[in-house]
Amino acid sequence: MAKAREIIKRRKAVRNIRKITRVMQMVATSRFQKSLKRAKATRPYVEHLTDLVHTVAQSVGNQPQSISHPLLAQRQIKRIGLLVVTSNRGLAGAFNGNILRLATAQMREWESAGKQVEIYVGGRKGAAYFRFARRAVRHAYTSIGDNPRVEEVAEIAQNLMDDFVSGHIDAIKIAYVKFISVGQQKPTMQDVLPLNLASASVAGTPAIKADIEFSPDAPVLLAGLLPTMVRSAAFQAFIDSAVSEQIARMLAMAAATENAESMSKVLTRDYNRARQSQITSELAELMGGVEAMK
Repeated sequence: MAKAREIIKRRKAVRNIRKITRVMQMVATSRFQKSLKRAKATRPYVEHLTDLVHTVAQSVGNQPQSISHPLLAQRQIKRIGLLVVTSNRGLAGAFNGNILRLATAQMREWESAGKQVEIYVGGRKGAAYFRFARRAVRHAYTSIGDNPRVEEVAEIAQNLMDDFVSGHIDAIKIAYVKFISVGQQKPTMQDVLPLNLASASVAGTPAIKADIEFSPDAPVLLAGLLPTMVRSAAFQAFIDSAVSEQIARMLAMAAATENAESMSKVLTRDYNRARQSQITSELAELMGGVEAMK
């Protein structure tokens, strides 16, 4: 009887866990729908803005002396500022692990080449990881929720740009999970600054060679667009990360719910066997007592 009671307790605990994971899956699905709409709405703007900046950069690539904006400083890259975007909560499968592995591997590669890395972290999980790894973090941003606001991310981008302008870092890169589709999310390392004035290609796209007239002049236009490009690149990284996190959590909770259902069935079967064995034993004892009384 003790074994049957133990199985009943385990089955009750598994069923309670199943209820929790099912609810978390539903919550993640609801949040995913909201995040997906934002990501689809902002991506065209960010992509066209980036294309525009690189197109303008092509027109001034042959006359860098006409550019004086501090964000266009071209210097030897000795210290890299890396923004790593993670989540504030766990239970999202391999979401945080994938991006942290990518960031760690890339940092080791840079450090082996003699470069220094300044770490900027978005999300509590990333901050906890680097604290555990005993790596110094310049800034940790742990107050950004599931729906990042423009002003929150703009502050992060401004800190990165200030460090770049002051010469504390020579390059800005962002590590995040890029949302490609509902079935595909890819850990990505994005180069933000410095901007390559010698080429206008973006993500493998050939440079546009058409003659374009700009008003105001290309250097003035480029100087005005650069801060906006950095802010929008950082914002899109947080938006993509938020969508990818909810997808990962949906899949993780769906798998956990399915496993709990399977375990509940196994425990029910074990309970039935234990109970059947107990009944058989009791019947055998009863029949033995009857025979002894004859």
